[in-house]
Amino acid sequence: MIRYIRWCAYFCALLLVALLVNVTRVQVWEAAGYGANPANKRPAIERYAEPRGDIIVDGRPVTGSRDSRQLLRYERTYKNGPLYAPVTGFASQTYGTSFLERAEDPVLSGTDPGLSAFPLWYELSRGRPGGGNAATTIRANMQLAAYTGLAGKRGAVAAVEPATGRILALVSSPSYDPALLSGTGPQVKAAWEKLNADPAKPMLNRALRETYPPGSTFKIVTAAAALDAGVVTDVDAPTETPDPYPLPGTSTLLPNAGTGCADASMADAVQWSCNTVMAKIGVQVGLRGMTEAARRFGFNDARLRVPAWVSRSNFDTDMSPDQLALSSIGQFNTKATPLQMAMVAAAVANGGELKAPYLVDRTTQDDGDPVRRADQHSLGRAMTPLTAMRMQELMVKVVENGTGRNAAIPGAVVGGKTGTAQHGVGNAGTPYAWFISWAKPAGGRPPAVAVAVVVEDASAVRGDISGNGAAAPIARAVMEAALSTPARSAP
Repeated sequence: MIRYIRWCAYFCALLLVALLVNVTRVQVWEAAGYGANPANKRPAIERYAEPRGDIIVDGRPVTGSRDSRQLLRYERTYKNGPLYAPVTGFASQTYGTSFLERAEDPVLSGTDPGLSAFPLWYELSRGRPGGGNAATTIRANMQLAAYTGLAGKRGAVAAVEPATGRILALVSSPSYDPALLSGTGPQVKAAWEKLNADPAKPMLNRALRETYPPGSTFKIVTAAAALDAGVVTDVDAPTETPDPYPLPGTSTLLPNAGTGCADASMADAVQWSCNTVMAKIGVQVGLRGMTEAARRFGFNDARLRVPAWVSRSNFDTDMSPDQLALSSIGQFNTKATPLQMAMVAAAVANGGELKAPYLVDRTTQDDGDPVRRADQHSLGRAMTPLTAMRMQELMVKVVENGTGRNAAIPGAVVGGKTGTAQHGVGNAGTPYAWFISWAKPAGGRPPAVAVAVVVEDASAVRGDISGNGAAAPIARAVMEAALSTPARSAP
C-alpha cells in the first residue's frame, strides 16, 4: 500500500513540475508572442487606461486627454491642432503615432524607465508611472506668425536659433487637426481616408519631410565654398562671366532672370541673384569642393533627427560639369528640406559653426521633475569665421539694396537670400518661391533667429513669382516675432 502511495506522490510531483515548466514557458519564452498577438487587447487597454503626458509650448500644454468611457479609455486631444500638427504629429488609438508623439512616446505614455526612481517596482506590480511631458523649443508667437503668413498656401517655414540649434518655429501648410484621428470607429477611419486622399497632402510635414529644389538660396553654399577654397579672394572683383553663360561641354546657354549680370562680381551675383556668375563659380570650385561644402552644411546626411527623422537633403556626388553648374544654383538634382535651408542661414549667422537642430528642450515627469535635458552639440564648421563674416555682409546687402528688400526690419540687422526654383517636367510647374534669412537686433548682439520659407503655390502670375514677393514677407513676420521675444537661457 505504501508503495502505491509513493508512486502516486511521484506522479503528483511530476505533474507539478510539468505545470511549472509550462507556466515558465508561457510567462518567459512565449510572453512576447502572446503580447504581440493582434487578438490580445490587454496591451492596448493598458496603454490607454491612463491620461497621456503633454507636449508643451512656451510653458503651456498644446495637448490633453479626454475620458471616452470606452474600453480604450483616454483619447488624445489637441489645442490649436492645425497650428502645432507639424510639431506634435498625432497619437491615434487606430493609426499609431507620428512626429513628437512617436519620438517621445515612451515618456508621454509613461513607459520610459527614467520616469521612476524604482522602475523595477512598476515592473513587478504591473503598474506604471503617470505619463511624462515633453517641453518643446517652439515659441508660440513665432509659430503663429509663420502659420498666419502662409495663410493656407502650400509651403513650409522652419526657424532655428543659430547659437544653439533650437527649432523656434516649424510650420507646414495646409495643415490638419490631429484630434480627428485620436479615437476609434468609422469617423476616425473616414477622416484618415479623406486626409490621405487630399491632393494638398495636409498630413505631409513639408518642413521636415519634403525636399524641394532650393533655387538661388543654394548660392549661399556655393559662395561660401568659393571663399573657403580660395577660388574667390575678392568678392567685389569682376568674374569675367558672359551673359548668357554656356554650360560646360554643351551648347546650352544659361540665362539670368534680370540684367546687369555680365562680368558681375560675386558680391553683385549674390545681391542680384545672377545665375551665370554663381554657376561658373561652382564649376571653378569643382565637384569635390562643392560636394564637401554641401556636406559641411548638412546635405547628404540621412541621420538627422530632431528627434523625429528628417528627410535627407541631396547634392549629387557624381555629375558632369554642366550638371555641376546647375546644381551650384540649386537646380538639377539638388533638393533640400526647409529645415536644411534654415540650417544654411544659421551657419552663416553663427560665424560658420553649424549647431544640430532640436525640437525638445527637456522631458519631465508628470509633477515637473526633470527626466532628460537636450544635449546641444555642433555638427561641425560649415565655413571659416572669415568666410562667415563675408557672407553675412553679402546677405545684408541682399536685404538692404538687393532682391530681398521685403525682409527689411527697422532697427534690426537682417541678412537674406531670395530664390525661385523651377520644377516639373520641362520646368512646367509653378516655380517655388524661397527666402532664407537671419536677423539680429542692432548693436552687436548675436543673431536671434535664422529662417527658411518656401511657398509652393505663390498666388501671382508665373513670371512675377519671386522669393522677395511671396516668401520674404513671411520670413520678416517670423523674424519680428523672434526679435520681440526675450532669448531663453540655455538648458
